[in-house]
Amino acid sequence: MMMKEKLFSVLRGRFLVNDNAFKNWKMIFFLSGLALVMIASSHSADRKVYRIAALNDQVKELRSEFVDLRARLMKIKMESAVVKKLKVRNFEIGQTPPEKIIVIEK
Repeated sequence: MMMKEKLFSVLRGRFLVNDNAFKNWKMIFFLSGLALVMIASSHSADRKVYRIAALNDQVKELRSEFVDLRARLMKIKMESAVVKKLKVRNFEIGQTPPEKIIVIEK
């Protein structure tokens, strides 16, 4: 019977208004504050996880764009592509290799 009375006492909130209520209120405020800190920490962690996921997507897009641009640049730099563009402007490839010019200062 004693256990049943204690349970009803807690459910009715008598522990909040009795003589030792100040100790109980301190613990309730402490636990409430702790719960708020825990909830805020959880939300902060979730925000960081979403930010990391968004940044990872952005990195993948930028890496893909980089690879595409690098491939296009390699095609443009190829000798055959340069020759084609120069033929349009009436330039031809020289038959003799270029010579190195050395300037000697006196």
